[in-house]
Amino acid sequence: MKEQDVRELSAYGVAEAAHYLLVPQATLRSWVAGMSYGSDGERRFFKPVIQPAATSPVALSFINLIEAHVLAAIRRKYRVDMRAVRRAIDYLKKESGSAHPLADHKFETNGVDLFVERYGQLMSVSQGGQLAVRELLQAHLRRIEWDTKGMPLRLYPFTRIGDVDQPKNIVIDPFISFGRAVITGTGVSTDIVAERFKAGESADELAKDYECDREKIEEAIRCELSLAEAA
Repeated sequence: MKEQDVRELSAYGVAEAAHYLLVPQATLRSWVAGMSYGSDGERRFFKPVIQPAATSPVALSFINLIEAHVLAAIRRKYRVDMRAVRRAIDYLKKESGSAHPLADHKFETNGVDLFVERYGQLMSVSQGGQLAVRELLQAHLRRIEWDTKGMPLRLYPFTRIGDVDQPKNIVIDPFISFGRAVITGTGVSTDIVAERFKAGESADELAKDYECDREKIEEAIRCELSLAEAA
């Protein structure tokens, strides 16, 4: 029996994944588990946009994390009809033959244009709006590294909303620390840094202890704590 790639195994609960992606838990849960809506007399069900690695309980794989990261590019900036986005993804699946087209390396090239073209037809997005969507998607794709086979290898999550050019100080690598977020180049998990910070150690002390820049320590703290706590 062929061993399953660790990147496809369930590894993240909804709360943890939402935390890493800076996405509301309710939003991410609707993407991977669907949701009911409408009045009691006419209840409807919104189908999931992403097929999670596990459904009982719901858990995401690293591949799912990449898919949600890409979807968040649109969600953060625009009021999106997710049903239309799901239809655009279905269109991509047919065109590319990939089960996870948003996490496929091919999406970095012609896939973005196909998605925006289909998305634009469904949402009647203006030409300027299509350009903005494309730029947002490309900014998010720059946070992903792929291996030689085109599979996602690493994700450098955003720690601040609105800054698409922030440094890649934090990385999620499914082959390091069981896929938990770590400081780039060190393997030190962000939750350990945050716990020591909450216990009273300063950012300068932690930077000296881990032999890394203070900026990386601050990003690790920001990744785990609210901005108010990290200030």
